[in-house]
Order: sequence, then C-alpha cells, then structure tokens
Amino acid sequence: MMEAMLYSKRSNNSVVCRVCSLHCLINDGERGICGVRENVDGTLYVLNYEKAIAMAIDPIEKKPIYHFLQGTKTYSFAAVGCNMVCPWCQNWSISQGPKPDKYVNGISIAPEEHVNRAIRNACPSIAYTYSEPTVFLEYALDTMKIARDKGLKNIWVSNGIMSKETLNAIIPYLDAANIDYKGPDDEMYEKYCGGKATQVMKNMKQLQEAGIHLEVTTLIIPGINDQREQILEIAQTLVSGLGQNVPWHISRFFPAWQMENVAITPLDTLIMAYDIGKDAGMKTIHIGNI
Repeated sequence: MMEAMLYSKRSNNSVVCRVCSLHCLINDGERGICGVRENVDGTLYVLNYEKAIAMAIDPIEKKPIYHFLQGTKTYSFAAVGCNMVCPWCQNWSISQGPKPDKYVNGISIAPEEHVNRAIRNACPSIAYTYSEPTVFLEYALDTMKIARDKGLKNIWVSNGIMSKETLNAIIPYLDAANIDYKGPDDEMYEKYCGGKATQVMKNMKQLQEAGIHLEVTTLIIPGINDQREQILEIAQTLVSGLGQNVPWHISRFFPAWQMENVAITPLDTLIMAYDIGKDAGMKTIHIGNI
C-alpha cells in the first residue's frame, strides 16, 4: 500500500479523500466509492499503486483521439477501480471489481517499466485508460513524469469528475484527454453514475484553458439520453461551454453489465445525433463504435 496524495484528516480517525469531486468521507477501516482508497487508522492508502490490470498497444484512434498524433500507436494501461457506477460500463469487471472491499487485483509493474515498454514498442504516447485514471492518480502521475522526461506524450481517457487538486497535479504533464460527457443533466448523472455534469464541464474548460488537446465522447444509450431534445441540449451545452472546434465522438451503446437487456443504439439515432450536432454549430463530429 502507498499513502494517498490528496486527502485531509478529520476527527475519530476519519478522512476526506480529495482525488475526485465526490470528496468521500471515509471512516477508519472503510474505502471510498472507488474501492481502491482505504482508511487505515486515520491514514488514507491507495491500494492499486503499481498494480496494472490491463495493458495493450492500441491505435490512438481507439481512445478515441482522432486529432492528436494521428495514425500512431499508444501504449495503454490501467489499474482497477472507478469513482462512478455507470450501469452500462463496458469494462465493469475492472472498474467495479474491487468494490466494496474485495481484493485489489493487478500485476506488479513499476512506472519505469510502462515507459520502457512504450519506447520498446515505438509508441510516442502513453494512455491512462480502460478504468478511471483519477483513482490510480499516484501510479499514473509517477508514470507521466517519467514519460515526459523520455519525450513521450501523456493521454487521459476519463469520466471527468476529478478534483481541482488532481487536475492541477496532472496538467503540467498532460498532453491530451478524451472526456466522457454523458449529458448536461446533473440529475441524470446522480441517478445513474455519481458525480455531476457541471463538474465535468468545469474540468473540461480547465483542461482547454491549460492548452491540453481535448476531445469529448458521448455514449448514446437507448432510454437514457437518446431523445432528440436530450441530444440537442448536449450539443448546445458543448458548443456554449467549449466552442465549435472541440471534436465530439458520438458512440454506439452495446449491452453490458447491468444493462444487458437494453437494445443496441440504432444507427438512425447516431445519424440523428450527428445532424443535431452539425446544426448546433459543431465542426468536427465522429460516429464511433459501429
């Protein structure tokens, strides 16, 4: 175990985690919502440091990142855990695996080794992806620093509800990000996932203002955010918040985890979303996962 970076101590050995915007109050002997940060006698420990659960060499477009280092490969890795509980999660076995207090799986791989693997395989970047990099912040950040020193680029694929402190820690070493934006409705976020849409937009703006290359993905899910009015609100909110030039990826839903009985998103719905985005003024839209 490694002591966590961002937390504050409270009375009765409780702590408040500050790695994401949920700010979990964690009592002694308990974990946060992510399942990988545990309070032991008033000290918060991160349980997934140097425990890699998934590694691959991917086309950068798979992240999806279409307008940064186009046509290159990116070395991708993850540790278990997530600070959301989206019932449609495609990678639920690793994002939800350690919850609430299960064993934290992973292979022991040091940050230096990830960087060496990227270099050996001629990957100009490392992507922190598959689960949620915010909850393996310490592991990601140590890797990012070494990668930067070796001339590699760093990419985060994230749900976007990290805390301001986390953003401030990673921005000096971050080059690009794809943020999952489920829609502008805080109520929908709280009902299905946890977190708030307003926090995601606030963080995307900070990334953009810091000069980080930003792309946005919205998974269009039948019965959740697939109505014309909902999609129009998503597109208009992105344009008003981030401008017309941010690339928007409209992604197709496939049944997974707790939503295995929900139908695949119809192609007509994705085309409708594309047209809505164009009418809203978005200049770059990609339909994905088809």
